[in-house]
Amino acid sequence: MVTVAVAAQQHGLVVLDGHGEVLRPAKLWNDTESAEDADRLVALLGATEWSEACGSVPVPAFTIAKLSWLRRCEPDTFARIGHLLLPHDWLTYRLTGRFITDRGDASGTGYWSPRGDRYRIDLLELIDSDKDWANALPTVLGPWDQAGSLTAEAAAALGLPVGTPVAAGTGDNMAGALGTGLRPGEVVVSIGTSGTVFAQSERPVQDPTGAIAGFADASGRYLPLVCTLNATLVTAAIGRLLSVDHSGLDDLALAAPSGSDGLVLVPYLVGERTPNRPDATGTLRGIRSDVSRELLARAAFEGVVCSLLDGLDALEAAGVPTRIGRLVLLGGGARSSAYRQILATLAGRPVTVPHEHEIVTAGAAVQAAVLATGSDPTEVAEAWDLREGAATAPGASSVTSEEVRSRFVEARG
Repeated sequence: MVTVAVAAQQHGLVVLDGHGEVLRPAKLWNDTESAEDADRLVALLGATEWSEACGSVPVPAFTIAKLSWLRRCEPDTFARIGHLLLPHDWLTYRLTGRFITDRGDASGTGYWSPRGDRYRIDLLELIDSDKDWANALPTVLGPWDQAGSLTAEAAAALGLPVGTPVAAGTGDNMAGALGTGLRPGEVVVSIGTSGTVFAQSERPVQDPTGAIAGFADASGRYLPLVCTLNATLVTAAIGRLLSVDHSGLDDLALAAPSGSDGLVLVPYLVGERTPNRPDATGTLRGIRSDVSRELLARAAFEGVVCSLLDGLDALEAAGVPTRIGRLVLLGGGARSSAYRQILATLAGRPVTVPHEHEIVTAGAAVQAAVLATGSDPTEVAEAWDLREGAATAPGASSVTSEEVRSRFVEARG
C-alpha cells in the first residue's frame, strides 16, 4: 500500500485568502525581522506566562511573532487572511485539499499548547482581537491520523493513484526524531546551517528562560528543543576566509590542539536565537601573534559545538534525561570529521552518525508506514536499521572539555 507523508521546516508563515490562494511569499523561520514583535508579545504577558500557555517563550522564529509583523508591516495582506498555515500544512493542503496540521508542528507556532493539546486563541487575540482566528487555523491531527487522500491533480503530478492516503505530516525536527528511532534518554544534535539539540520526553517541558522550546513530537510524546541560528554557516564562512573546502577545513581544525590555544570564536554571525540576541555579531577572542590557520579553523568548530552543548546543558537542567542512551549527530555537519570528533571530545561521550543520511525524509517515511500498516514506529525504525550508525569516540586532549567550554562561556558573556 502506498502512502504519503510530508515533513518540512518549522515556524514558517504561509497565509492564504478565503479561496486558498497564497497572499505573499512565506516568512521562513530564520527571518529575524519580527524581533520587535516577539519582544512586544513577551512584554504583554511575561516569559513565565508564555511558557505556561504554549510551552515556549516567543522569539523571532515563532509563527506568532511573524504574524504580528505581518499585521504591523503589511496590514492589507493581514486583513485578507482566510487560512493560516505552516510550510508542511501548505504542502498537505496541495496534496489533499484539506487544511491540516499535526501537534508537533503546531507546538512551534506560539499559539498551540502541548500541555493542553489545544489552540490558544487568546494568544492570537493579542495581535488582533476582532479576527475570526478559529476558522483560519488548520485542524490538529494526532500522530498516526490520516490527513486525507491525494486529489486527482496531486496524484497526476506525483504519478500515484487518486485516493492515495496522506499522513498527518510534521515538522523537520519531529521527523528527525522518528527517522532516527529516538527514545527517551537519548539526545540528538543536528548541525546544518542552523543547529538544534533535542530529546524525547514523556512530559511537557516549560522553560520561562526561553532557552528551551517546549515542543510536542510526532509520536504522542514531547520534544523539548534548543535551536541556534548559527552552525555550519559559521564554519563555511571561516572556510571562505581560509580559501579551503569543507574537507580542507576539517584537516586544518583537526591539526590544531583542543582548545585552540585559547582562541575562542563566539559564532553569532547572523544574530542568535539561543541565547535570544537577534542583533548580535560574532566575536573572536584571545587572538595572538602566533595565530595560525589551524587554530582559527578549530576555534570555529569549537565555537559552534560549545553553543550547542549549552543547549544540552539547558535540557538537563530542565530535568530532561539525555545521558541514558545515544548522542546522535544529524545534518550536513555529520559529514564533517571535525564536527564529529570535536563534538565527541567536548561532550565527553561517543557520537553516533546514522547510516541513513536523509533522516528527516526517513522520519516522514516512518509516519507513512505506520499509517499504511498500523505498525509501531519504533519497530519500523528498527526494521529499516534507522538506529544503526558509525560511532566516533572522544579524542585525547591535554585541555579538558570543561576548560574549553568555560572559556567560551566567558567570551560570550
